[in-house]
Amino acid sequence: MYKIEFGKSGMTVPTVAVGCMRIKNMSNAEASAFVNTALENGANFFDHADIYGGGKSESVFGEAVASIPREDIIIQTKCGIRQGQFDFSYEHIVNSVEGSLSRLKTDYIDVLLLHRPDALMEPEEVAKAFDYLKASGKVRHFGVSNQNPYQMQLLQNCLDMSLCANQLQFSIMHAPMIQSGINVNMYNDSAINRDGGVLDYCRLNKITIQPWSPMQYGFFEGCFVDNEKFPELNQVLDKIAKEYNVTKTTIAFAWILRHPAKMQPITGTTNLSRLTDCIKATEINLTRAQWYEIYRAAGNILP
Repeated sequence: MYKIEFGKSGMTVPTVAVGCMRIKNMSNAEASAFVNTALENGANFFDHADIYGGGKSESVFGEAVASIPREDIIIQTKCGIRQGQFDFSYEHIVNSVEGSLSRLKTDYIDVLLLHRPDALMEPEEVAKAFDYLKASGKVRHFGVSNQNPYQMQLLQNCLDMSLCANQLQFSIMHAPMIQSGINVNMYNDSAINRDGGVLDYCRLNKITIQPWSPMQYGFFEGCFVDNEKFPELNQVLDKIAKEYNVTKTTIAFAWILRHPAKMQPITGTTNLSRLTDCIKATEINLTRAQWYEIYRAAGNILP
């Protein structure tokens, strides 16, 4: 698998990240097979959050990688979501990291993201937490999730380190950041700028976009591949998949990777076959015509 620069961190990372949200009920043997399958395919970047499985996903992963040299894997986790609220306070961020470190059985986290925007965020307090975590060696790099440009800029203004990543929902069937850019100055709904131009902002500031739910439509409504709700899209995906002798899942991931923003999509599957299908997308370089054909098949009309 080829690698990309991870924001301004100085790290290079696999262009596909392995999502661990759904591993909470795996046995140790199943979790080990999951991790080893990813590593065998060059995917050593694993995405977590303190809330996944109520913390159990991190615990399962920690047991599964206990015998793997720490330097061989990159661990990212997220914090900031609590029951009924968001919390970017110094105390919560630091305590969340301590909990993640314990569950993951590691001395440090490679990347920490703030999980969903907190309307009560005080950037100076976040900066204090980040400074402490970095100085203590507990977290090496930082980023955000689901934030718009002004939210990132407000936070960055108080930080001594650069935000490396922004995790955003993005897929063939959820592409408002693409649609608004194509439909500039139009009256149709696709022209509505819903995110403040976050795609271009991240590109200009060298912030890596990490698409989450890359195989889903809506807000966790389901997978669009082989879904009878999207016959035209699946027909096009199937046709192009046959041209490359791969699966439709691979083509759906390849569509994201074809964008010049050099995004790092996050897998969401625990199925080992589908995981390898996602990773195989790094070997596919869709043509411009194929990329736009898929975009149109998703119901988008070019102006």
